[in-house]
Amino acid sequence: MSTGHDNDVPGPTARSGPARPAGPTIYDVARAAGVAPSTVSRTFARPGRVSFETAQRVRDAAEALGYRSTSVSRSGTERDRRTNMIAVVVSDISNPAYFDLIRGAEEAAAEAGYIVLLAHTHESDRKEREALERTLPLVDGVLLTSSRMSDSAIRMMAKQKPTIVVNRAVNGVACVVPDNSRGMRRAAEHLAVAGHRSILYVAGPEASWTDGTRWRALRESALELELKAHRLGPFEPTSEGGRQAAARWLEHRVSAVVLYNDLMAMGFLRELRRQGVRVPQDVAVVGFDNIQGLDFISPSLTSVAAPMQALGATAVNNLLAMTRGASPTSNRPMVLPTRLVVRESSVRSPATDGNSLS
Repeated sequence: MSTGHDNDVPGPTARSGPARPAGPTIYDVARAAGVAPSTVSRTFARPGRVSFETAQRVRDAAEALGYRSTSVSRSGTERDRRTNMIAVVVSDISNPAYFDLIRGAEEAAAEAGYIVLLAHTHESDRKEREALERTLPLVDGVLLTSSRMSDSAIRMMAKQKPTIVVNRAVNGVACVVPDNSRGMRRAAEHLAVAGHRSILYVAGPEASWTDGTRWRALRESALELELKAHRLGPFEPTSEGGRQAAARWLEHRVSAVVLYNDLMAMGFLRELRRQGVRVPQDVAVVGFDNIQGLDFISPSLTSVAAPMQALGATAVNNLLAMTRGASPTSNRPMVLPTRLVVRESSVRSPATDGNSLS
């Protein structure tokens, strides 16, 4: 393969002796990164065959030395070697919130003649990296949903294959996100109109970008609406996580609760009912995602709805455009609207405001 400036090196002359390369070579990068020259070659030519950690070390060394490869993974024949498959990486396949997103992604891919390769990462950044290491050589692009990897790891992967991130904003990478701030604002306004003066946010995974966005939005909304905002957690984004949060709420009661997602809200409601707490008379409850079936639980759950199917379809359409050479038109995420779906769990005003968290 052709790398660095090796092709530009002039031959030796009688007057000047052996000429030195005009810039750093693949061997210089290999020495700096502590790897074999063949590993440097694969990092730039066949990135899917090099681990994330090793590839990052090689790229860091190349950048420090000023090395530039003239053969990258998307040039020449490599770009033309299409598989007509894309990877959709999901943090928790058991979460119903992702069902519509996967459906939207699959339908958009099928319409374009592509097959979706689905990977489940169990909310683990390690398993996510392992899945991607195996998947990258097989696909033309990657759609990351609620990724738990670091921003730097995502940016590095985006250099290897066209990548788009859903449910998270990463600088330098194309992203599609729901308007979490608007959704939380509508929830806070709804609870304020119902007479609540304090709102408790039950947090989800600590590594979740969405969780941080929603908490910041609640604090900002509470300031504008003259409410008190409290945070509890983090908890696992499951029904069991919601049950644990309910046990904590019983010790420090607040009259209105917004939970990270609907699964947590359902576990929260179930535990409150077991403890004899009335909803919404004693506490108003709001979830996020508006998954299917919320009308059929008692009380039915108020939830912030994101257009999950549209998120999946929009992300895939943009990803496929990127595989054909398109570049994102903006450095900012593409934001899709959210709405508040009001149901029984939050519609009645409380008799008292409850106590704030200590």
